[in-house]
Amino acid sequence: MGIHIKAYVTSCVYLILSFFLSTHIDIAFTSSCKLWNTFFLNQMHKPGDVVLGGLFNVHHKSDFPNLTFTSKPQQHSCKSFDILGFRYAMTMAFAIDEINKNTSMLPNVTLGYSLFDNCVTLIVGFSAALSLASGQDEQFLLQNNCFGSPRLLGIVGDSASTFSVATADVLGLYKMPIVSYFSTCSCLSDRQRFPSFFRTIPSDAFQVRAMINILKHFGWTWVGLLVSDDDYGMHVAHSFQSDLTHSGGGCLAYVEVLTWERDPRGIARIVHLIKSSTARVVMVFAHAYHMNYLMEEVKQFWEYMFQCKFDLRNVAENGMQLCTGEETIGNVETAFLDLSTLRPEYNIYKAVYALAHALSDMLQCEPGKGPFDGHSCATLQTMEAWQLLHYLEKVNFTTSFGDQVSFDENGDVLPIYDIVSWLWLPDGRTTVQNVGMVKSVGSDGEKLTINEDKIFWNFESNKPPQSLCSETCPPGTHMAIKKGEPVCCFDCIPCSQGMISNETDSVKCTSCPWDFWSSSQRDHCVPKKSEFLSYHEPLGICLSVASLLGTFMCGVVLGIFIYHRSTPIVRANNSELSFLLVVSLKLCFLCALLFIGHPKLWTCQLRHAVFGISFVLAVSCILVKTMVVLAVFKSSNPGGESILKWFGTVQQRGTVIVLTSIQGAICTVWLVFASPVPHKNTKYHKDKIVYECVVGSVIGFSLLLGYIGSLAIISFLLAFLARNLPGSFNEAKLITFSMVIFCSVWAAFVPAYVNSPGKYADAVEVFAILASSFGLLIALFGPKCYIILFRPEKNTKKGIMGR
Repeated sequence: MGIHIKAYVTSCVYLILSFFLSTHIDIAFTSSCKLWNTFFLNQMHKPGDVVLGGLFNVHHKSDFPNLTFTSKPQQHSCKSFDILGFRYAMTMAFAIDEINKNTSMLPNVTLGYSLFDNCVTLIVGFSAALSLASGQDEQFLLQNNCFGSPRLLGIVGDSASTFSVATADVLGLYKMPIVSYFSTCSCLSDRQRFPSFFRTIPSDAFQVRAMINILKHFGWTWVGLLVSDDDYGMHVAHSFQSDLTHSGGGCLAYVEVLTWERDPRGIARIVHLIKSSTARVVMVFAHAYHMNYLMEEVKQFWEYMFQCKFDLRNVAENGMQLCTGEETIGNVETAFLDLSTLRPEYNIYKAVYALAHALSDMLQCEPGKGPFDGHSCATLQTMEAWQLLHYLEKVNFTTSFGDQVSFDENGDVLPIYDIVSWLWLPDGRTTVQNVGMVKSVGSDGEKLTINEDKIFWNFESNKPPQSLCSETCPPGTHMAIKKGEPVCCFDCIPCSQGMISNETDSVKCTSCPWDFWSSSQRDHCVPKKSEFLSYHEPLGICLSVASLLGTFMCGVVLGIFIYHRSTPIVRANNSELSFLLVVSLKLCFLCALLFIGHPKLWTCQLRHAVFGISFVLAVSCILVKTMVVLAVFKSSNPGGESILKWFGTVQQRGTVIVLTSIQGAICTVWLVFASPVPHKNTKYHKDKIVYECVVGSVIGFSLLLGYIGSLAIISFLLAFLARNLPGSFNEAKLITFSMVIFCSVWAAFVPAYVNSPGKYADAVEVFAILASSFGLLIALFGPKCYIILFRPEKNTKKGIMGR
């Protein structure tokens, strides 16, 4: 390098130059083009039948004092030699020499090269690109239509996206093939604007998706973003934020731009932001220059790299030397300057071979079978840039390393990235090793492969860091975005009762099905507890015992009456009705059991029917017995003998049967047209299902109860009228007392039943059945059993009649 040469611009190409360099000049078309001005550019040149141009940053800085296009030579100087850029240039030279030595690839054709240094300056790189396109001779003849440019096959470069945008914008007008090895800006995939641009490095669009996949892999949802101040950085920043939001992969804690100039204050501010932020992961889309500036500003990096300390106290304690800040990072073996990896060089290698393969395909065209007008072919002597571009778009080959190279419709290569990690060696040095890869798999998106065992994490646990604005919301909670904060900053709110979330970071809780309820952790639904009057709970057990006790007492009374059936107290007032009354009371006690246990269709239908008929049977017997008592005492009056004929045994049986049949008819109509059915009720308790029997027809239920109540009231009134009749054993008094108990119980039952939810309504009804049954049993048969068992002397006709 270091050789200054002349740059030539033909009068044809100068029309474009005058537009970009703001200079106007009158042009006259002639049959020849000659040098208009001279640029002093660093260049390496090797002649050949056709020439490949190359643009590389061999120096970091440039001094270009005059940006106007005059007839005087433009003087500039490049500074800060870049060893990596020089390696890239040598890689291109190596690839061309390798192709020239391969006699089967381009036989009888020698490739040459012209490699220019862009000095990381847009005006220098742009001038170099125009110099390549316009040719190197001071004067050469052209056809009248201004065709006949030098045989430049194409340009490999530039590295920076901004430089490639400027170059491709102009040279694309002439269909000059440009193959970049390092420009990744997604804007360069615009085929309408850049029809002749290709690249052997994936677009930023893929790079962004690959980085988002890595973030998802490690669960990093809260990250910082640093980008370079150019087209590459700006497009990446926009794409990264957009794709990150669209994928729901996380949020950006901050976005900062790294300037090209060394700005100590700006770098210090960014470092302070990185340290103070809660984000533990920083994504950087920038160039090595920016990273050098940034790393130089960090305390820990500098001290480790040069084994020195900035703090005087630490220097004394550790016996280390004091950091001066003037240490040269280029003198230290570090991953920043590691030359063992050749990824950029490999991209250059593939770019050169892509152009060579395109040329080879063009030269193998058979006359008369070509792709151009009249099936013509291009020749080495007459070829034009757009003809080579046709073959470059269709190039498809495999390198000697086994990698396939082809371009899609946007000029992009098959996307693939290696994932590398810094590894700390036992001796304190660092090296870079491949830990995975991410590549495109067509319509299926990207495939990410990471071998985490090879990754070194600079933590005691040697595990990936956690980088979250808010901790992950566990199952059973949902995210509530903090007002004015990014979506990754949220509070975890427990799900309400009856709702669950069974995933981490749920946006909302979902309701359980109607017959399910949320678990205590709110992370899954469980069947709701069923509630009914059960035989296994204390209340059900007590009511069941009371029912069986009443049944047993009825059996005892029935046994006593059967055993003493010939005694006057049993035979008095139709003993048959007394036996029937005891049996009906026994049925009343037993029907209470139908209200206990899991409601089923048959129990729901039977419980009220059996209850209604049993109680009507009992009350009918009592009513008839009351009427018989009144008839007997009325018959003792003069002229009352005829009354008894209406209350004979047959009439008594018939009356009981008729009164009971009416209740049977009510129950039948009720069951046929609006039968009670089991029902799962959730209105009482949200977390429970109350199993109950709905009555089906309120009218039917009301008629059933109303009929029983009507008979009971009539019995009470008749017994009340007969209570003062003479006799030491007046059964009317017992009936009056029993009816008072019966009516009181059922009068209290109605409001208690209406206001009792679920199983307690059944318990209230069972209690009313048992209480009224016990009242009738004890009030009617208690005194009789007492006389039979303990006062047998009164169990005589005289004792009953009071004489």
